Amino acid sequence: MRWQVFAAGFRPAFLAAGLAAFVLIPIWAAIYVYGLTLPCPWPPTLWHAHEMMFGFIGAAIAGFLLTAVPNWTGQRGVAGAPLAVLLAVWFAARVAVATASWWPAGVVAALDLAFFPLLAAFIAPPLLRAGNRNWPLPLVLVALTICDAVFHVEILRHDAAAATRAILVAIDLVLLLVTIIGGRIVPAFTSGALRGEGVTMRTFPGVGPAAIVAMAAVVLVDAIAPGGRVAGATAAVAALIQAVRLAQWRSGRTLSKPLVWVLHLGYAWIPLGLALKCAALLGGYAIAAFWLHALTVGALATMILGVITRAALGHSGRPLELDPRTVVAYVLLLLAGLVRVFGFALLGLAYPIVILVAAFLWTSAFALFLWVYAPILVSPRADGRPG
Repeated sequence: MRWQVFAAGFRPAFLAAGLAAFVLIPIWAAIYVYGLTLPCPWPPTLWHAHEMMFGFIGAAIAGFLLTAVPNWTGQRGVAGAPLAVLLAVWFAARVAVATASWWPAGVVAALDLAFFPLLAAFIAPPLLRAGNRNWPLPLVLVALTICDAVFHVEILRHDAAAATRAILVAIDLVLLLVTIIGGRIVPAFTSGALRGEGVTMRTFPGVGPAAIVAMAAVVLVDAIAPGGRVAGATAAVAALIQAVRLAQWRSGRTLSKPLVWVLHLGYAWIPLGLALKCAALLGGYAIAAFWLHALTVGALATMILGVITRAALGHSGRPLELDPRTVVAYVLLLLAGLVRVFGFALLGLAYPIVILVAAFLWTSAFALFLWVYAPILVSPRADGRPG
């Protein structure tokens, strides 16, 4: 059987995202708990944050956009050698960052900063030619590149606080992207799944745009004045609007449909994470201390796992029917998020134990993903069509 890994954008990108998730978190747990060292001069927490954002999440964003843009525009997607180059850049950046002590800082930064602009160069022309409403998406990639560039500059200046701010703004930008795109696909997939059951979704006018504006405000405030009362109040408003938005989507009716409820679960972490952010910044509540992990492990990772499992099935010509191992992966990732966010304050676990248990649950989830989906991602479409 001939491998088809570069026949369509979702294949290598989703495989890269799954591998990054499977590899990076155990390394981080070993660094934090057992003192493992990498040949990287960055503070370990910043290496971890950067690689989860620009490694794991970056690959997932690429896979989604390289799959969605051809659907939106009706034009042929990136495949073959250009796709291989894009993924080679991503992989080279991961190696360069992990071994940054061995290379000039400019080489590491150049490799790391090349990925999103190259992705933007692939998706911008078809979006612009088609006059598609999603034409601003390459600008999000530019903004993420700016965040990454600021991160590298602040690392050179040994300003950990400023580097952390750059990562936070990048995470906020991805949450804004989830708010925009997720706000379309979650209700659309829900309506499709519930069709024939007599269930209708009534949407309140203006809630969707208000959620987008609120998340844009979160981005702006965290870029200018993170960690203060204004950031906490902004998070509170955004949490309320996002909760109202989610309440429209009839989440309770999707419990028998894992391909749908996983998306609701991922989106539900957004208002929860924002509410925890408000509680931490305005009240200093210990239970809310790990609000950022509610937004990353909870919202972003769950949405990523839900989207890539669904997209990999649909775009490989397979029916949208989940292997039971995938459902177990969804549950394990949920447990990883709950332990990471609440294990210290609610369960009374020692913090190293929280790291180890959450890492085990996370890694098990993505091991199951790779077990089920790696063969799908590298093999030809089940229906014999190209792609």
